[in-house]
Amino acid sequence: QVQLVESGGGSVQAGGSLRLSCVVSVDDYSPNCVGWFRQAPGREREGLATIVSGNGYTIIADSVKGRFTISRDNAKGTVDLHMTDLKPEDTAMYYCAADYVCSGTWLTGSPDYRGLGTQVSVSS
Repeated sequence: QVQLVESGGGSVQAGGSLRLSCVVSVDDYSPNCVGWFRQAPGREREGLATIVSGNGYTIIADSVKGRFTISRDNAKGTVDLHMTDLKPEDTAMYYCAADYVCSGTWLTGSPDYRGLGTQVSVSS
């Protein structure tokens, strides 16, 4: 069983930055891929970034590349999404997600585990 708890959301002005944090709690083995999705009302879920626990390999969606990065702290059991130059269109609910199986198409898939989300609102 994997539990994911997000924090760090809030309201910012355009051009601002936020760091979202996901605490990953497991009963046995840690998931190999942990990442972030977002979903805004009336829009499809969008995969943003994922990081592989074993080697730190990251995949960043083209839509946010250059503005968002992902990092992990294995000792703390956290995976953070660092967001800069935020735009109003980044407004959404942001979810941490995880899988034991990683793939190159993880951002477009349906993760096995997901947190409850944290809201990000960007005003112009």
